[in-house]
Order: sequence, then C-alpha cells, then structure tokens
Amino acid sequence: MSGNTIAEHIQALKNKTISSVELTQHYLDHIKTTDNTLNNFISITEDQALTAAKQADEKLAQGSDITPLTGVPIAYKDIFCTDGVKTSCGSKMLDSFIAPYDATVVSKLKNAGTVMLGKTNMDEFAMGSSNETSFYGASKNPWDLNKVPGGSSGGSASAVAARQAPATLGTDTGGSIRQPASLCGITGLKPTYGRISRFGMIAYASSLDQAGPMTQTAEDAAIMLNVMAGFDEKDSTSVDQPVEDYTKHLNNSLEGVRIGLPKEYFSEGLDSQVEKQVQLAIAEYEKLGAKICEISLPTTQLAVPAYYVIAPAECSSNLARMDGVRFGHRADNPADLIDLYKRSRAEGFSDEVKRRIMVGTYALSAGYYDAYYNKAQQVRQLISDDFKRAFNEVDVIAGPTAPTTAFDFGSKKDPVAMYLSDIYTIAVNLAGLPGLSHPAGFVDNLPVGLQLIGNHFDESRLLNLAHRYQQVTDHHTMIPTAFKA
Repeated sequence: MSGNTIAEHIQALKNKTISSVELTQHYLDHIKTTDNTLNNFISITEDQALTAAKQADEKLAQGSDITPLTGVPIAYKDIFCTDGVKTSCGSKMLDSFIAPYDATVVSKLKNAGTVMLGKTNMDEFAMGSSNETSFYGASKNPWDLNKVPGGSSGGSASAVAARQAPATLGTDTGGSIRQPASLCGITGLKPTYGRISRFGMIAYASSLDQAGPMTQTAEDAAIMLNVMAGFDEKDSTSVDQPVEDYTKHLNNSLEGVRIGLPKEYFSEGLDSQVEKQVQLAIAEYEKLGAKICEISLPTTQLAVPAYYVIAPAECSSNLARMDGVRFGHRADNPADLIDLYKRSRAEGFSDEVKRRIMVGTYALSAGYYDAYYNKAQQVRQLISDDFKRAFNEVDVIAGPTAPTTAFDFGSKKDPVAMYLSDIYTIAVNLAGLPGLSHPAGFVDNLPVGLQLIGNHFDESRLLNLAHRYQQVTDHHTMIPTAFKA
C-alpha cells in the first residue's frame, strides 16, 4: 500500500476500497517501524492525524465538502508553522517553540482535507545540503544509510523515498527541494518565486525561499500544486496571478518542445556516471519528440559566490529576531541584557548558522555593502539575463540536478565543498525561476536526478515533461528494499 501514489490513494478513497483512517494508520505504523533507523521525523502527530482522518472519512461518506486531496496523509518540513505543534526549524533555538497559527500553505492543505502525519527533519534553519546541521541529528538516505539524504529538506525527501508518506512539503532557497529529491530518487518541484505564499514559513533568505511539493511522481506534484499555489495578501512577495489546473496538460505531446542543455552543466565537476544517466534521460525525451540543442549560461560559475553573499546577508537580518527575549532558546541566569543576547544565540545556533550570520553581517556592514552585497545583486541580474536569453531559444533547460549521487556522512567537512553540491540549482533561485528534479536512473544503486528549468510561471510545462518521461520509465517507482511495506 505504501508504494501507492497520491493519485492512486485518491482513487482508492473515492472507490471506498480503503478509508482515510486505515490509510493514515498504515503510514503511522510504517513511520514507527522505520524512523528509529531513518530519523526523518522531528514530530509525529498521531492523535491529530487520526482525528483528521476520521473527519475526512465522514466527509467522504457524505460526498459533500470534499476535494481531490480529502483524506490523503502528508507531512511538512519543520519550517512551516503548524498551529499547536512544535515548529523547530531543526534548531535548538526553537526546540520549545509551539506555533500559534498555521502557515498559509498549511491552511490551504488542511482546508483541502489532507491529514498531517508530522513534521520532518531538516538542516538547521534550512542552512545545509546534507541534513547534517540538524539539532536532532541527520536523517539517513534510505538507499544507503551511510549516505546523506541531501538538504536542507532531507527528512522530507527521505520520508517520501522510504514511503513513510506519499508526499511532503519542502522549501528551496538554493536547491533544498531539488538536490535532496535527486539524492533520494523522488520528484521535487520548486515553483516560481511568489507562486506559493511564504507566510508562516520561517524565513532563511526572503528573496530566495520558496515552498514546494516533494512526491513520488510529477502527477502527484501537480495535484499538490493545485492546492498550494495562489495569491496571499499576508505575503508581500506573493504574486496575484490566477492558478491554473496543473494536471490539465500533463499528457500533452512533447513533439517539437525545445530542450536546451547548458554546456556549463556538462563540464568539470560533474561525475561521469551521473552524466551518463542524465544523457540517457535526455535521449528518452528526444524519443518522445523533444528537440535537443546546446545552449550557454556563461555566468553559471558566478552563482555560488553570489548566492553565498546574498543568502547569508538576508539570514543575518531574518535571524536577528532570535535573541532569547521574545521566543526561542534563552540562556540561564544572564548577567545583563548583552549577556542574554550573546549566550542565547551562542547556545541556540550551530556553527553553520553562526558562520552564515557572520558572513552576512560582514557583507552588509558599512564600507563593505557596495563591495559585496551590492556587487552580488548585480551578478544576480546577469544570471537572470542569461536565462532570459536562453528562453528566447528554448522552451525548457535540462541538466543534472546534483554533480554526484549521495555522498558519505562527514565527507564534506570543508564548507565550500558542501556549497558546491548545489552548483546546478542555485542560479534558478537567484533568477526566481521554477525548477523540477525527477529520478533519471541509478549509479551503484544510488539515485540520479535530472533537473528541468522553466521560464517564470511555466510549472505546467515542467510537470508535463516529467510526467511524460515517467510514463515510459520506472525509476520513480523504485523503493529501497529495506523500506518496502
């Protein structure tokens, strides 16, 4: 049962071959059996889930006030505020924080009748590419427990891959949905910036953060996005643009679709076996009628340094509120207010978060703002211009999601080496574009992801391409042997 997709669960609930309570209990039991090994959940909301599932069954029986997602269990990355449930951001700083309200996207999914199984593990404050910075210990990759699941949405990706949940929500600031989706062998979508409300999603870098679905299939991602997308007056960065039906064009022909392959994505740094699997996936698209051509994104190599000025600058501002006074960790017996600030933040944040706060504060300081932050924003515009030119030539851009498969825990002690694992994803956030990673094969029994990049608000096209690919391949159906249920 746990191998079923959201689309299959919807059909089963509609046909009454299973109830929401039975479905929810199945996933809860599977989480209990497997999570001591995987460490994917920070909180499991069993009582709340079963209550919501019972209410969903009552609605399904009456046949009124229901949506396609009524009764379907899902889980949330622990960065989304959930009323009455701990929202920790994977940090000691917020270990005791109980959110007093729901994030907008949580409210939308709750109103659509979904059932919350719990909150998933993550890199602290979404800062990391391996899940190793979590205060609660790292999640494991279900394909190899010695490998990282990616980050920062590693717990969300691993949970879907191990079939602990049919879908999860993640967030993506520089690749934090797509990179773990690649390393865990699932489908992950980062929508256009502003397509989904950020209200109630604890901020890392406000001009880059975006929520998105993490699922087994592109079809499931489309079903989720139908509910998640839309304008929100509570979020000043939310775009007031109508929400289309993202499932409507899933089966469109790919005949004549122009797919661009940036030569910069197939150069030094890309593992040769990963490249082979990506090229095989591109060949499948060509068989489906797509036209493949080489393009250039010349500022690709500037994306990582630009990002690691802009994102830390924004995080240093966003995390200033975590001061031990209003909420979050508070140091014991402070000598004075300054001591309270210093020790609360020193005790509450990990080394990686402190590193990014310090880098960001320095980049924003007097005398350095123009040299670093302003220059990085100018580079950001050049990166965006590259994409604009590319989309005059092609409809979609494709390439590897990550330069390697999942790597060993502790193997990237150098922060810069860790940062480079997001080299193909970061530019998409800087330009505010939609990006999707889907399974494209395996290397030594570890998943490889292919990334599709679209023009602004072209999520339907990305989902269409991924769906058609998944109709003729089976990579997305594979389940790690040890976690089949």
